[in-house]
Amino acid sequence: MISILIADDHPMVRAGIRQFLEEDQSIGKIGEAASGNETLDRLRSYPWTIVLLDINMPDRSGIDILRHICASYGETKVLVVSGLPERQYAFRALKSGARGFIAKQCAANDLLKAIHEVLEGRRYLSPELGAVLLFDMDCNDEGLLHRRLSDREFQIFCKIAAGRTATSIGNELFISEKTVSTYRRRILDKMCANTNADLTAYAVRNGIVLS
Repeated sequence: MISILIADDHPMVRAGIRQFLEEDQSIGKIGEAASGNETLDRLRSYPWTIVLLDINMPDRSGIDILRHICASYGETKVLVVSGLPERQYAFRALKSGARGFIAKQCAANDLLKAIHEVLEGRRYLSPELGAVLLFDMDCNDEGLLHRRLSDREFQIFCKIAAGRTATSIGNELFISEKTVSTYRRRILDKMCANTNADLTAYAVRNGIVLS
């Protein structure tokens, strides 16, 4: 029987997903996790078939969680279910090992379709997202500059662009203020930017959700 772990920090989202998953007779076990660390704890205690992962988790980067699952639990497939902009985050999630990416705003039937496609060994993208990603692969405009960033750089870029200080970023990510400043210099260089304000303007122009 299929076992599904719902990893999302919002109780109402977990409850809503669980409700319609319970109507699918092929799903035998449904679990929940409210944070990144809890997700990894649940994976250590049970061999879940698939994880429905929100990449905007409160305690650690969802992309870090995704990569850890792919590296340590190869039999477990990950479908990202996110409220973040598809165009900006799907590419990074798929590159990190996700088997699909679907928006939280999707219809219940679309989520079930995505789950079963992933379980059957295929990748899932909505037709609209697939077309956008194909377009972006052939595009070299400014909108792709953030693709040059590593996962950690992208995480810090979003926080800098949101106006966070080096001290607060360091405290949240458990790194020194000096390390944050080093990342900032790399980000500015890769993004062809001069100031934090340039990073904020870029994020706004390209519809990147800031955290």
